[in-house]
Amino acid sequence: MTEQTDRPPFLRLSQEDNVAVASRKLDAGTVISEGVSTNARIPFGHKFAVQPIGDGEAVRKFGQIIGFAKGAIAPGEWVHEHNLAMGDFERDYRFSEDVRPINILPEEEQATFMGYRRANGKVGTRNYIGILTSVNCSASVARFIAQAANNSGMLDDYPGIDGVVAFTHGTGCGLADQGEGFDMLRRTQWGYAGHPNLGGVLLVGLGCEVFQIGRMKETYGIEENDLFRTMTIQDTGGTAKTIEQGLDYIRQMLPAVGALKREELPASHITLALQCGGSDGYSGITANPALGIAADILVRNGGTAVLSETPEIYGAEHLLTRRAVTPAVGEKLIERIRWWEDYTARNRNEMNNNPSPGNKLGGLTTILEKSLGAAAKGGSTPLNAVYEYAEQVTEKGFVFMDTPGYDPVSITGQVAGGCNVVCFTTGRGSAYGNKPSPSIKLATNSAMYERMSGDMDINCGDILDGVSLEEKGQQIFEEVLAVASGKRTCSEKLGYGDAEFVPWQIGATM
Repeated sequence: MTEQTDRPPFLRLSQEDNVAVASRKLDAGTVISEGVSTNARIPFGHKFAVQPIGDGEAVRKFGQIIGFAKGAIAPGEWVHEHNLAMGDFERDYRFSEDVRPINILPEEEQATFMGYRRANGKVGTRNYIGILTSVNCSASVARFIAQAANNSGMLDDYPGIDGVVAFTHGTGCGLADQGEGFDMLRRTQWGYAGHPNLGGVLLVGLGCEVFQIGRMKETYGIEENDLFRTMTIQDTGGTAKTIEQGLDYIRQMLPAVGALKREELPASHITLALQCGGSDGYSGITANPALGIAADILVRNGGTAVLSETPEIYGAEHLLTRRAVTPAVGEKLIERIRWWEDYTARNRNEMNNNPSPGNKLGGLTTILEKSLGAAAKGGSTPLNAVYEYAEQVTEKGFVFMDTPGYDPVSITGQVAGGCNVVCFTTGRGSAYGNKPSPSIKLATNSAMYERMSGDMDINCGDILDGVSLEEKGQQIFEEVLAVASGKRTCSEKLGYGDAEFVPWQIGATM
């Protein structure tokens, strides 16, 4: 790609900032103001000082603190790991002080999409048959059943079925049968079992594992029917017989699942997972705020937008608590932050272990900087609720779910909570895809978009060339409607999604 030279060489995002961001590679000697020029080569997306910064003084970007100077920094000097450090400071949470009222459009004025209405009133954007596993010991059998179903030709007469997919994982035994870790796994499994993008579900276990299928059915009051079946390898009679029985159950599901047709429905039935991965210095300037605008549009249309990745809003949580619809909602978010501080401490880690090496190569230095950009995905509407991992999302509007920052684990929780579409921003380039909820990839910069065009759905890098955030946000929203209506994303065309079911494993493995 030919580098853009007609755009401004750098961006200063707030008058309060003492750093600016290079919008292209800047050579040493690039003039930034009268009498001041860069004193080193500044990579694209990286920061440099625009005024003197004293030793220990706060460094500001987005008008917020992103760290503290390790020593005196002169104007024009590159600002990164060598001279910028993480540091703690008092956050002013100002619970619920910045709640802006919004007007939800009447249903007859809402945007629409073509979705699958389920018998229980939920609405799907895809129509898969899912095979869940209670334990890793049944993972291979679940994959064998899915492979046989997809390759046998039994789906040929049912073009309305997107496929049979096995959701396998690495746990289900060797863990306590109660407590935090067990509850998370149970919520995740139940969330997928009842997900509106699955027209039929088969749950396969071994039989002797800690995570007992019967206990989950009893907990949630589940009764088997033509579209929900369970079995264990031990009771069914071994691998071959379990595969045969599983295929027979799927054959029985095909007519009902295949008969379902898309119908026009209001956008209020969309629950959108907001996600970022492989972030860079422009994530918080282009794709993330544009996705935030799309989230605002969805909320005004009665839909739901779910922000997560708690370690990646660390340092920006005070911007969300101000938008909490009640102080109790804001305090619940801070409770989750405190849990993470304790969780990382007792595992001899720290919150600033994030950003990753790739994030740093892209211009991000501290978790405070990364979080301020990541939080932009949440738009500007009130924060209506805070959920624990994989809890069912029942509130409309903008909400938060507590998850790790690791993308597959985070999105697994969001999908378990009911998200039927995913929007995923990336600056370094991500190869993620999801089943059963399609994942729309948003590139933060044009160079990466062109380099990985087969993986990216929308380029947000053109914001640097004059496309407005509002225009890009509208484009993203329209893409969400199109994908929810059946348009295939790049990751779907490439076949991603079978290996991305990764429940959060927490607690001791015994």
